[in-house]
Amino acid sequence: MKLGVCYYPEQWDESLWASDARRMAEMGLSTVRIAEFAWGLIEPRQGHFDWAWLDRAIDALAAAGLQVVLGTPTAAPPHWLVDAHPEILAVDAAGRTKGFGSRRHYCFSSDVFFAASERVVAAMAERYGAHPAVIAWQTDNEYGCHDTVVSYSPNALARFRQWLAANYANIGELNTAWGNVFWSMDYDRFEDVGLPVAMPAPPNPSHLLAFRRFVSDEVLRYNRMQVEILRRLAPGRDVLHNFMGFFSEFEHHEMGRDLDIATWDNYPLGHLEGTRIASEAERAAHRRTGHPDIAAFHHDLYRGVAGGRWWVMEQQAGPVNWAPWNALPAPGMVRAWTWEAFAHGAELVSYFRWRQLPYAQEQLHSGLNTPDNMLDAGGHEATTVARELQDVPVEATTRAAVALLVDYTGKWAIDALPNSPDFDVQALQLAWYGALRRLGLDVDIVPASGDFTGYALVVAPTLAVVDAGLAGRLQRCGAHLVFGPRSGSRTSEMHIAAGLPPGALRSLLPGLRVVAVEGLRPGVSFPLEAVGAGFPGAASAQVTRWRDVLDVPATLGVEARYADGHAAIVRHGNTRYVSGWLDATGLDALMRQAAAEAGVPAEPLPDGLRLRRRGKLQFAIHYGDAPVRVPAPANARFVVGGPVLDTAGVAAWWVDDSRTA
Repeated sequence: MKLGVCYYPEQWDESLWASDARRMAEMGLSTVRIAEFAWGLIEPRQGHFDWAWLDRAIDALAAAGLQVVLGTPTAAPPHWLVDAHPEILAVDAAGRTKGFGSRRHYCFSSDVFFAASERVVAAMAERYGAHPAVIAWQTDNEYGCHDTVVSYSPNALARFRQWLAANYANIGELNTAWGNVFWSMDYDRFEDVGLPVAMPAPPNPSHLLAFRRFVSDEVLRYNRMQVEILRRLAPGRDVLHNFMGFFSEFEHHEMGRDLDIATWDNYPLGHLEGTRIASEAERAAHRRTGHPDIAAFHHDLYRGVAGGRWWVMEQQAGPVNWAPWNALPAPGMVRAWTWEAFAHGAELVSYFRWRQLPYAQEQLHSGLNTPDNMLDAGGHEATTVARELQDVPVEATTRAAVALLVDYTGKWAIDALPNSPDFDVQALQLAWYGALRRLGLDVDIVPASGDFTGYALVVAPTLAVVDAGLAGRLQRCGAHLVFGPRSGSRTSEMHIAAGLPPGALRSLLPGLRVVAVEGLRPGVSFPLEAVGAGFPGAASAQVTRWRDVLDVPATLGVEARYADGHAAIVRHGNTRYVSGWLDATGLDALMRQAAAEAGVPAEPLPDGLRLRRRGKLQFAIHYGDAPVRVPAPANARFVVGGPVLDTAGVAAWWVDDSRTA
């Protein structure tokens, strides 16, 4: 459990470098990320590299005992490259070229940009691959930030056609797979296929899903190129990428197979305000603390992306500049966010940034220090964490009893044919995750391609694309299973599942058919009614946003209905299907009942309190307004905090009291 910081020596006078490094070390920071936006300084003109400044910067950090994470600088292509090759720029859906003057101004499908990236990454790795202070490499920076994964450029069109030819045996197979007989959309050649944009009516959803898969593969191809260079020229160094919050434009778990460490950039207040996934009431209640489950959700997600190793590469340390409204964190929250990451298994939490910059686009984005080089509130809290870490042993994170399933292809499928503007897959995932966390449960977030063996309870808020193999693995894992609406609703080519949804999941829910779907406009809800003793929590629950209309055979049990008689929750053995978007009250009751049946101890927590166990240490983080008592035994031995927590409070105690600290 280490602390780090993001630093940009090129943005400051060199006279500050040595004192900055010394102060970092004195604060208890150990790791510094640099250079991810410095391409123009590293290669000021094509083929001419200037290493002198970067040599001195790395040496200054190393002299203070700091370790360095080098970022490949490809997120900010220099002007000379754009000037010589404007075709590297991406094109938006309106046909406008995305120009120079900020960052991420490139198209993943540009062969010219691919080659230029190969050159600069290889040159950096040859220079610093064996440097003793450089312990890891970050590829690029935040792939897709600012809506820059999708490009409608001529380069993207050419490569999309190549991708189609590689993924379909012939054009006839593509026409059949996409259902192109509809509206006379048949193609004669792969070269006739265009991009799914700028059409008078919505594009064919099969076309759109294929394009989304292609776009993801382009990001993975580009990242894999960088990884392979770094593996060859910087052997023994960890390779990582910094993912983002609530971002699903490419397949993260597939990319994780190429990485040693998954990292993500944690901005709790920015994510609360900037994504609109939380409700207005939640945004108001948590504007200075962040949502109690958003950061934790991503911690658990990214812990599973690269085989269990993960970091926070950028941790919010004060107000950000990019959300619609940018609040000041409540006192103590920077410390709390840091400890929460460690509770979920982080090896490193790295703050963004060392010092607030007084110019350019991020001048209102805070850091550990103010622009006049005085320690800011976040810097003081980081110093507190560094001091506390000295007394807390490192415990390994073990598998939770509960798994929540996510699937990027399934999200793209729903996005391609949403049928309701309010059906947000990530919002539904967060709602189910939050219900589990409000019961004090640890949760592993697992991809649909993952291993479900050993889990007692597996929940899938929605899982649109399910084939027989996935259904079989779920059935064989032996866990209690809970599926949400639209699960099993689409084939891999965006057709309605054979025999109607839930498609392949019918092997777990024999005879069940979804005969209609209903998107519910705001203000429309369906209260639930319990059927017998199946779901005692039904009386206070309701469904909003969406419901599937079910045809239920007599072989399945109905645990709850709507007032109009349609089934709301059905069950077969250890498997449940929830037909609608349950509200928080309904989810709390359902998850508590499912956990109890799965043999997983679960009790509701006080408002705002969240738990996470790391080895034999139990952590508690408090997001609420009122003081709360943590669920620790009377003789608990605390290594952080104590039994009562105020807002932003943190506690950690030994679960096994026989162990000596």
